[in-house]
Amino acid sequence: MRAVIQKSLGGPEVLEVAELEKPRLLSGEVLVRVYASGVNPVDVAVRAGYFPLLGEPPFGVGWDISGVVEEVGPGARYEVGDEVYGMPFFPRAATGYAEYVATPSRQVARKPKSLSHIEAAGLPLAGLTAWQGLVDRAHVGPGDRVLVHRAAGGVGHLAVQIAKARGAYVIALASAAKHDFVRGLGADEVIDYRTTDYTEVLSDLDVVFDSNADGERSLRVLKPGGVLVSIMEHMNPEREAQVKAAGRRFAGVSVEPDYAALEAIAELVDSGKLRPHIAEALPLESVGKAHEIVGSGETVGKVVLTVHN
Repeated sequence: MRAVIQKSLGGPEVLEVAELEKPRLLSGEVLVRVYASGVNPVDVAVRAGYFPLLGEPPFGVGWDISGVVEEVGPGARYEVGDEVYGMPFFPRAATGYAEYVATPSRQVARKPKSLSHIEAAGLPLAGLTAWQGLVDRAHVGPGDRVLVHRAAGGVGHLAVQIAKARGAYVIALASAAKHDFVRGLGADEVIDYRTTDYTEVLSDLDVVFDSNADGERSLRVLKPGGVLVSIMEHMNPEREAQVKAAGRRFAGVSVEPDYAALEAIAELVDSGKLRPHIAEALPLESVGKAHEIVGSGETVGKVVLTVHN
C-alpha cells in the first residue's frame, strides 16, 4: 500500500510516499480502506519536531481517516462494507496518511450519512477536541456565554457550531476577513482580535474555549466559577494553578479516541447542526503542500488528503 512516512524531522519536504505492507489485524480491530485523511496542526508540529510526540523518525504522521471497512478481526464491532471515520491511536502513531489503516473498532464510528469521505475526514481530531472540551469538560448548555478563540480555524469553526447546538450564546474571535464565514456558522457576536482587545469589551463569560495559548488573558473575561478550556496549555500546571486560585475552573484537553463522541458528532451533522468546512482537498502525493497550507496558520476550516477514489 501507499503511505506517507518521514525518515527525519524537518520541513514538508521530509514527507514521502512509500510502499509499505498492508497492516495485519489483531482481535477487535478492523482494516479501513482509507478514502480521505485529514491534516491537522499537530501533524505539522510532530513532523517538524516541535512536538516530539512520536520520538525519532522513521514514522508516519496523520490520524484523521474516513473510509470503508475492508476486513474485520475477531470480536470487532463492524462488518465489511461499513463506512467509518475516526482518529485511531492518538497520541500514538497511526500512520493515517495511507491507503489502509488497522484500528481498534471502538476508535472509529459510522461516518455521518450526509457527508462525503472528504468532508468526514476533516472532523475527527478537531471535532473531538471541541466536543471533549465544550461538552465533556465544560458541560456547555442553554444560555451559557461562550468565547471561542481562532473561530475560523479547524477546531474553532467546529467549536462554534457545537456550542450553538448546545444552546449557548457564542462570541467568536476572528480576523475581519473571516467574519462573514464565522457568522455563517451561527456565532452571535464576532470580534476582530487584531483591532479590538477582547479583554476590554467582554466579561462574566461562562466558558472560554482557548485554542491560542492565551490563558492568562482569557482568565480575565471569565466569571467566578467559569471554565477555561485549554487545548494548547493542557500540560501547564502553572496555568491550572492560576485559574484555580482565581476561583475559576481549568479544563485542559488532550484529545483521545472516543467512538461515543464521534457518534454524537455524526448525529449533529446529520441533523443539520454541524458541518465541517473543507478549505482544500489535495491528492496524497501533494502532502507537502497540504502541510505548508496548514502550517501557515491562516487556514479557514480543514485541509484533507484524498487517498482512494
